[in-house]
Amino acid sequence: MLQKLLGFDKSTMNYRTEIVAGMTTFLTMSYILAVNPSILSTTGMDKGALFTATALASAVATLLLAFMAKLPFAQAPSMGLNAFFAFTLVQGMGYSWETALAAMFVEGIIFILITFLNIREIILNSIPMNLRHAISAGIGMFIAFIGLKNAGIIASNPATFVTLGQFTPTSILAMFGIILSGVLLVKKVKGALFYSIIICTLIGIPMGVTKIPDGFIPVSMPQSMAPTFCKFSFANFFNINTVIVIFTLLLINIFDTVGTLVGLASKSGIMKEDGTIPHVKEAMMSDAIGTTIGSLMGSSTITTYVESASGITEGGRTGLTSFTTGVLFLLALFFSPIFLLIPSAATSGALVLVGVFMIDSIPKINLKDISEALPAFITIIMMLLTYSIADGIAMGLLSFVFVKLLSGKYKEVSVTMYILAALFIIKFIF
Repeated sequence: MLQKLLGFDKSTMNYRTEIVAGMTTFLTMSYILAVNPSILSTTGMDKGALFTATALASAVATLLLAFMAKLPFAQAPSMGLNAFFAFTLVQGMGYSWETALAAMFVEGIIFILITFLNIREIILNSIPMNLRHAISAGIGMFIAFIGLKNAGIIASNPATFVTLGQFTPTSILAMFGIILSGVLLVKKVKGALFYSIIICTLIGIPMGVTKIPDGFIPVSMPQSMAPTFCKFSFANFFNINTVIVIFTLLLINIFDTVGTLVGLASKSGIMKEDGTIPHVKEAMMSDAIGTTIGSLMGSSTITTYVESASGITEGGRTGLTSFTTGVLFLLALFFSPIFLLIPSAATSGALVLVGVFMIDSIPKINLKDISEALPAFITIIMMLLTYSIADGIAMGLLSFVFVKLLSGKYKEVSVTMYILAALFIIKFIF
């Protein structure tokens, strides 16, 4: 039965190995239970409801992947798209969080359709590889910048725009967390980011950064999702900006998921010699369904997590590994009081280190060809300086099209890229 449901063959595989691998994956990526509510609550969303939505959406998506794809991977809210949701859509573009959730829901439905119809490959292949690497690196730097800003390590300055912030208990704790996260990773401690968050939260108590409410109890029934459940708003939704937003969400989600799946499949030895991945369509579909269900709950877009590599390293090879991770996300629902204690300063280390992980795509960019390097550079730096993932992608894509077109390399630009460039130009005009 386990072989049929989860791809586990007891004649060649070990129960303990798969379960330990699933526990390892959970421990490694469980920082999302603290970080995602911290980021999304900056929009005014209820933090308790966000915790429940994060844990439940992660559990549902990961369990779907376990049964549908039978692969040892785990899924949770994307660390790039939660930032896009909070800081670009809501704070940058002025959408209400209810309207932003509606955009996530629509993107999830479209993702289901294009996965079912196999259109995702057409979209993915139309975007130049160098721009894909630049988008990943840019999002990483953007996430790290958010971590530094939220902790007060970086502050605004009317003369220079940004400057080094004041040394306060919050910023000092965050700096300690960044160094601690790095040291634990160097020491190859499994769950390094999770442990760093917990340690910083404890240290923050005597520093006055971590606030413990009266009558604190570490275990409770799950927090209600009522404040965020199905709170969609379609006010100011039907316009060119929203079309661009949904396409950007779709683009990032496709890159994120496909790139991670390829990397994990290669690491686990699941990938075939011709480069194909068994059950990849099912894995993409579980991602799309998870995103749609997550948006109903109040969570941002779901994606496959690269931290799944920690479980693969422990020997996880089947859906039993991801099943174990999904069950642990369900159990985490009852420990929300602990996770909701965690201050944003304690999560800064995780955000900065996620940024470090994501800039590993920079060496893959062709820096010798200026027609490739310049658009990639513009993508990265404009994400950071405009405080917008969408604007970074738009400026990078437009610069790619114009540089290629004006330098006589127009044949290197796909028809899809020309269409996207026209849409972005219309967006900026209107």
